[in-house]
Parts: sequence; structure tokens; C-alpha cells
Amino acid sequence: MESAPFFEDIADGPKGGTAWWLTTDDGLRIRIGAWGHGSEDGAKHGTILLFPGRTEYIEKYGRAARDLLSRGYATLAIDWRGQGLADRMVDDPVTGHVHRFSDYQKDVKAMVAAAESLGLPRPFFLLAHSMGGCIGLRALHEGLPVTAAAFSAPMWGIAMAPTTRPAAWALAWGGKMFGFGHLNAPGTGGDSYVMIAPFEDNLLTTDPDMFAYMQDQGRAHPELLLGGPSLRWLHEALSECRALGRLRSPHHPTITFLGSNERIVEPDRVTARMARWPNGELEMIEGGEHEVLMEGPATRARIFDRMCRFFADHANGTPHAIGA
Repeated sequence: MESAPFFEDIADGPKGGTAWWLTTDDGLRIRIGAWGHGSEDGAKHGTILLFPGRTEYIEKYGRAARDLLSRGYATLAIDWRGQGLADRMVDDPVTGHVHRFSDYQKDVKAMVAAAESLGLPRPFFLLAHSMGGCIGLRALHEGLPVTAAAFSAPMWGIAMAPTTRPAAWALAWGGKMFGFGHLNAPGTGGDSYVMIAPFEDNLLTTDPDMFAYMQDQGRAHPELLLGGPSLRWLHEALSECRALGRLRSPHHPTITFLGSNERIVEPDRVTARMARWPNGELEMIEGGEHEVLMEGPATRARIFDRMCRFFADHANGTPHAIGA
């Protein structure tokens, strides 16, 4: 694996973070980053495979990696195709785009192979946020080799008004069919939400320090930022959420955290899924917004304590290989 840029100055994570380039089966270059992978770092309980959300990048999870390492876990995060420093598939670098949602599984496959090649501490666990939760649920069905999983505001449905949904489907389908799927979805543009939204009543976090942390990262390295999704991404995301909704829940022990003020993903889809998930638990975070892992210190401590206890309780499970 070839070394990749890693912006330790903005990550505020554990010392020794490292990034590498990977090449997927279809020839795209993506980036992974690890914290706590040295034997001296105290990652004695295993490794978290961290699946970020849409628009996100490795360095955004530096503080989460620090919280996890203090509890004995290494972290391996990824820049999905089309975001962070990974290759883009459309000319406009700030448009979030994917040809097929299933293509993200090629990124997952490369990430898992890298985790094994690097000899990261086992067992492996999944922590997936927002869009990463959609990718992660599919990956569990396809044999992701983890013994347990945690989700943060998983994108198992996209929040929108009932009157808007038919139009969104129609526009997204039209973009795919008639060659303008690379254009931004209606109501979105090239600006990163966190860089233009006021803190007051923002959709991400109630914590001003974490909001500033995200903004400071964007100002320091704007090349990491992403704007709105393309029509093609929207069609693929809606289709994948619908397809996953028809599947039974995997048998992996799973805990999901969801803010009570969630306004980006569809809360009813999350609560319904967790109500029927064998070995599944749902933790509601009172007053939490979409980024519950980036709420205030007390909330983050409670979430990471609960998550790591859950992982420890299920550390002896039997993982399955990708494609099993």
C-alpha cells in the first residue's frame, strides 16, 4: 500500500495516525486511515471499521478515534469513492456522486483486505454513521467479517416531506435515464452544509465546540469538503434504502444510537428496523441531532462507553468472510 496524505493537524486524534491509498477492483483510488494500530498504542480489544457518512472524510473522526483508543480499540476509517481525497467520478469535485450504490461494497472489500494486510488487532467491529449505515447494513448481509456492529443515525431512509418524495423519485429516475444524473439534486448545490449553516438550529450537533471543530477542518482543508448529492446518487440511495428495507435483519449483535431531534435520515425506518433486529438494541439520545457521535462531552462519553461495553460483551462472536 502507498502512503497517502493525512492531516493530523486538524484531526485532533491519537498520535501516530497514518493514511494509505487503496485501489478498488474497478480501478478507483480511495483512502483509508488508521489510529492505534501500533502494538504500543493499547488497542488490546480489537479494531473498529469506521464507515463515515456522505460528505465525510477520515480526519473528521480523529476525536472519535481518540475516544475509542482510550477504551482499547484501534480505528480504521475510509474516504468513500467520490468524497474526501478519494477519486471523483464526475467533473465537479464537490458533487457527491456514485454510479451504483453497490459500488461502495468494492470500497468495503478493499478496506477489509487492507485491515487484514496491516495486521490490525482482532476482532473487528463495525461503527457506521448515516450513509455509512446504509453501506454497512448491506455489507453485513454480504459477510462483513465483524463480530458486532454499532450504527449512528443510519441512513435506512432519507427524511423528506411525504409530498416531496414522489417528485424526488421522478427527478432522480429522470436524471439516471436521460443523462443528467451528474447534476445536483434539487435544493442542493456546491457548498458544504457545515460551512454555510449557522450554529443556531443546525441539523448536526448541539455542541458549539464540535461544530467549530468541523468548520475549522473545512477552512484548513477545503479539498476534503463535499456539497450536495447528484441526482444519480439520490436515485441510487433511495433504491438501496428500499431494497434493504425488504430484507430481514442480520444476526450480528447490533446497537444503534439515534438523536431524538434527527432530521436528516428517516427516524421511523430506524426504529422499525431495530424493533425487529435479533440481538439488536436502540439507544435514543435525548435532544441529539444527526451527529450523535459529535455531541457534547458528556453525551459522547455515554455513547462510547455504552458502545464499547456492547462490543466487549460480544467480542467472542464468529465473523464471516466477505462474500460468504
